[in-house]
Amino acid sequence: MSSSVNSNSSNPVEKIKQASGQLRGEIQQSLHDPVTGALRESDQTVIKYHGSYQQDDRDVREERRLAKLEPEFSFMIRTRTPGGVVSPAQWLQLDSIATRFAARGLRITSRQALQFHGVIKTELKATMQAINATLMDTLAACGDVNRNVAVAVNPAQSKIHAEVYAAGAKLSERLLPNTRAYYEIWLDEERVAGGDADAEPAPDPIYGKSYLPRKFKIGFVVPPVNDVDVYTQDLGFIAIVGPNANGIDELLGYNVTVGGGMGASHNDAETYPRLADTLGFIVPTDVEAVAIAVITTQRDFGNREVRKRARLKYTIDDRGIEWFKAEVETRSGVQFAPARAVQFVGSGDQFGWLKGEGDALHLGLRIIAGRIDDAGDALRLTGMRRLAALLRESSLGDATQIRLTPNQNLLIANIAPSLRLEIDHILRKFGLATYEDAGSVLAHAMACVALPTCGLAMAEAERYLPEFAGKLQALLRKVELDNAPLQLRISGCPNGCSRPYASEIALVGKAPGRYNLMLGGDHLGTRLNQIYRENLSEPEILAALEPLLIRYAKDQIAPERFGDFCARTGIVGAPLAPPNREISARVLS
Repeated sequence: MSSSVNSNSSNPVEKIKQASGQLRGEIQQSLHDPVTGALRESDQTVIKYHGSYQQDDRDVREERRLAKLEPEFSFMIRTRTPGGVVSPAQWLQLDSIATRFAARGLRITSRQALQFHGVIKTELKATMQAINATLMDTLAACGDVNRNVAVAVNPAQSKIHAEVYAAGAKLSERLLPNTRAYYEIWLDEERVAGGDADAEPAPDPIYGKSYLPRKFKIGFVVPPVNDVDVYTQDLGFIAIVGPNANGIDELLGYNVTVGGGMGASHNDAETYPRLADTLGFIVPTDVEAVAIAVITTQRDFGNREVRKRARLKYTIDDRGIEWFKAEVETRSGVQFAPARAVQFVGSGDQFGWLKGEGDALHLGLRIIAGRIDDAGDALRLTGMRRLAALLRESSLGDATQIRLTPNQNLLIANIAPSLRLEIDHILRKFGLATYEDAGSVLAHAMACVALPTCGLAMAEAERYLPEFAGKLQALLRKVELDNAPLQLRISGCPNGCSRPYASEIALVGKAPGRYNLMLGGDHLGTRLNQIYRENLSEPEILAALEPLLIRYAKDQIAPERFGDFCARTGIVGAPLAPPNREISARVLS
């Protein structure tokens, strides 16, 4: 089944995908071009499906232009790590890759992947091969396909987590593009003999000849913690846990959500962030069929002419959620049961030492903006290397996992108690114990990479986060709210990689040093914020927040969160009912 409107798109990106030869393009030739540090223009699109973006250092762009030099090109490489699970041995290998080939260490993304920045073209293939040697890859980490599958890391749900993680990892494998291009280009695999090498390859059985209209994101969450921000995903699976006949909790199935997405464009009403709708409940064995049905529906009916309107959220809004539900049921052969009641209590990570199953311990580490490097007095990359080496040799062996969280932090699961004192020493020596004194703002703040490498960034984000968080913390102290929990997210542009629209306070980059101030989201990830003031400088942002925080300190209904207060009192939008409504209110009737 396909839609005629998608068959002959005039969009240049669609033409590149169709002519790519199942994602081969001319990458091989581009890599061997000694004249430039860049790839050919069309290959800059194709390489995204291999998990890499071409970038340049914008800090020196003008200097190089004046010197009549081409931009300082380099490549970002992103891993495909479903659920963010990495073994200590793999971490040490990844650390070695970052030290040899990349700049600024390792970076945890908001989708539980790792990014290497600053890899030059002549070392791109060697880096890809080194990543493959860790038994990981980067295929489909970027591009118009399903990307890294996010999975909850809640340490209080170990048995359920294992089952949900397995479902996410299996689905990630099932939804990979059906191509050998990755292995031919990066791992020197020979093309299969016996056919015409120039013949047009058969379309991908899931993605077709043109793949998806835009990127696609899937998340699995285990209540009561919404750490993957499931309602911001194109497709979400909310685990429903309940007692079996013996009174033991087990995974009963999932509520399925569709149509979330953060991307938008400034001053363009045709684009907007959106939270997902709930289609209904399915049993665990129906996950794959439903996921493929959702993806192929988007493949056939998504907008291929206008990329800014090409995400699933717009397909649903244009055609209607009831139409979409019926189409998914027809394609999958699965009839959705009524959604089960769900209640979330938060969306952040836990830090410090946590009790695991049996004698094992877990450890939550705060990693500011996800950046793990050696900078100044904080040698976090070195510290994690020491920690991973210690864990690799521990008595729990392969049971110990380093989990990347969707909030850009680390959860080290299943640690032998005998290691606690030595680990505490490592954390303090190398600046990894920041959760102890991060403050209520920086403890749960997020930021995208932004400048200097992201080509879309309009303002700073990652580099600015600690500075702004410190000033906001000082403002809280001034109005006697020093320990008040506050969820802050900064994005360098409106595309929203740090999920800014689903937070209590967000700064969305508008121009260098200027941001839109967004307020009124909830800390559960179930209500979007709204623009409070546009195009503000830092002094203007702090000046706008101060009277609101004074009012919040005086008039809050304890223990009301700041985002809920802004929504209830009409600071942004129409006044709402008291906060913390049940998520089941989003379920289709």
